[in-house]
Amino acid sequence: MTDTVTGITILADSNIASLDEFFTATMLGQATEQTVNIIKVAGRDINAQLLAELQPTILLIRSVTSVNEALLADNESVEFVGSATIGTDHVDQDYLAARNITFANAAGCSKHSVAQYVLTAILTLRPQYWQPSTTLSMPSSMTSSMTSSMPPLTLGIIGLGNIGSTLAQYATALGWQVLGYDPLLHPSDTNNASFEQVLSQSDIVSLHVPLTDKKSTDKKAADGQSVQSSNGSDYPTRHLINAEALAMMSPHTMLINSARGPVVNASDLEVDIERNERQVVLDVFEHEPEISEGLLAKLAIATPHIAGYTVEGKLRGTQIIYDALCEKLAVAPAQSMQNLLPLNMFLWSELKAYPDRLIKFYDIMQDDASLRSQAVDGQVNGADFDQLRRDYHLRREWQF
Repeated sequence: MTDTVTGITILADSNIASLDEFFTATMLGQATEQTVNIIKVAGRDINAQLLAELQPTILLIRSVTSVNEALLADNESVEFVGSATIGTDHVDQDYLAARNITFANAAGCSKHSVAQYVLTAILTLRPQYWQPSTTLSMPSSMTSSMTSSMPPLTLGIIGLGNIGSTLAQYATALGWQVLGYDPLLHPSDTNNASFEQVLSQSDIVSLHVPLTDKKSTDKKAADGQSVQSSNGSDYPTRHLINAEALAMMSPHTMLINSARGPVVNASDLEVDIERNERQVVLDVFEHEPEISEGLLAKLAIATPHIAGYTVEGKLRGTQIIYDALCEKLAVAPAQSMQNLLPLNMFLWSELKAYPDRLIKFYDIMQDDASLRSQAVDGQVNGADFDQLRRDYHLRREWQF
């Protein structure tokens, strides 16, 4: 893959966890005379000029870096692109394939982290949804409105991939009913409803879809034939939740988006909240990293795109792209995230038995307050939003 003298040059988003522990000559199985040089920069600073100047062999990114022809037009060296994220809408995979550049993403790396974020948001705003069997340790102020006849929560999940299906498992463990919709999967016990049914019959609707647009045929293959973009879909999700979709929902139905910001039309959402006083939780925003103070003021909970930010989730993301790079280099992985994990005392069984300890497991309102404190002159600016993410104190996943 590389010259035996020059070795490997890696350009990496500095927000990727434990780069120095995974991407060394030793961990990548390189000969003693070879070197691995890691250049770390902020993800939004990875641009075409930098790629042209550095000519790295490896590019490691997160979701804030768009990888496409514009980025790589003047680069002839990149052979591998790894994204330490579940989502791939920021990567033009067709272009990379045409250039014979290997691509890997960290599918499933933060599925538990995001599912636990959603549960925390729900149970912080509506603690009555702890089922009676799990409320024995709760103070009377939290249980006074709960009765054994109270119907279980109906959780609507749109998108049943890694995260959505994991959330469904947690919901079932709490005795909740699940209505799921994913047009790309076969019907199942979880994928059991239409889009309209999920919206109209759920107490909570949680979004877990990739960001996709309508299929287009504006690209040309080498033979001149039109081809469809890898980011196009028969079921586009951009503005999936708009005025029409919101109108299908009861005013009492909570909406949670921890997927991609543009899945929800922000303008339509603001109008809906003003009209219906809907509880809305956003971890992602249509115009991220800039967020208007007007929108923030209407949200029940707002956090700076950190739903997946746990020690385990971030390390797992690095592990997955590291393993993929090792496969590309035809070497056996020599590093494991298990070697880097500190002791974890946060047990899911404990939280289910003692729901009043939720705030000790994750104080989501502290993240909400941190984001709101950055609003200046009517908005949170991009630099401050990115700084919150960069300096975030990683949570711990709840262990089984």
